[in-house]
Amino acid sequence: MKSALLISTYNWPEALDLILKSVLNQTRLPDEILIADDGSTEKTRELIRRFKKENNIVLRHIWQEDIGFRKSKILNKAIAQTTADYIIQIDGDCIIHKNFISDHIVFAKKGFYLYGSRVNILPHKVSEVFENKIINFNFFSKEIKNRTRNLRISALSCLYKTHFQISNKFRGCNVSFWKNDLIAINGYNEDFEGWGREDSDLVIRLGNNGIGAKRLRYAGIVYHIFHKSNFSKTKWDFNDRIQKETITKKVTKISNGIDKYLKK
Repeated sequence: MKSALLISTYNWPEALDLILKSVLNQTRLPDEILIADDGSTEKTRELIRRFKKENNIVLRHIWQEDIGFRKSKILNKAIAQTTADYIIQIDGDCIIHKNFISDHIVFAKKGFYLYGSRVNILPHKVSEVFENKIINFNFFSKEIKNRTRNLRISALSCLYKTHFQISNKFRGCNVSFWKNDLIAINGYNEDFEGWGREDSDLVIRLGNNGIGAKRLRYAGIVYHIFHKSNFSKTKWDFNDRIQKETITKKVTKISNGIDKYLKK
């Protein structure tokens, strides 16, 4: 199974630098890294160029013009470029535990997607994390809260059962799925512009198409770097209506999706 780590980012190279350092710290590397860049400036591009020059790992930087929040579009463009079988997806504000990739691969199962939780880095500790380039945390680390989420106990993780409905524990910053399952529903819905609902709508449609879910608890850990949200939420009501229609009409495959980027 070939895996790809998909990282969405926008104009926060300091965070992306720590994320990439945490990738190199993995017990099992992904076969490639996909950076889905929704219009970052040259500073992010230079960081990526330096990382590619210094490290022997396949990295694809997929960029689009900055004309507003278009996360669905850039994620589709990035996924369309990989030949990986399995996509492991995080947001550009999440450092990953050293066993993160391994956990997602070990628990991957045909017919299911995985979703994990996140440990939050305390707001007043963020500057210290950046200054000291901290990427490893344990239960007693003073930089984090939600400490029980930082326990990695595979035996306990195995106790969590699969299910066929979206969980209120789902977070789009920590999810993995089979590429073919995503293509079957035509990927992310690019009608979503502006912040909100694009991730949950995707997994609801996966569920509508017969794909089950499994929560990664005590495994697949990410560390969310606190930041004030600067995304406009003016499209929230519109996006919420799309998702409600997905639920009520049991929508699976949408029209404005990934197919336009796939090689025929």
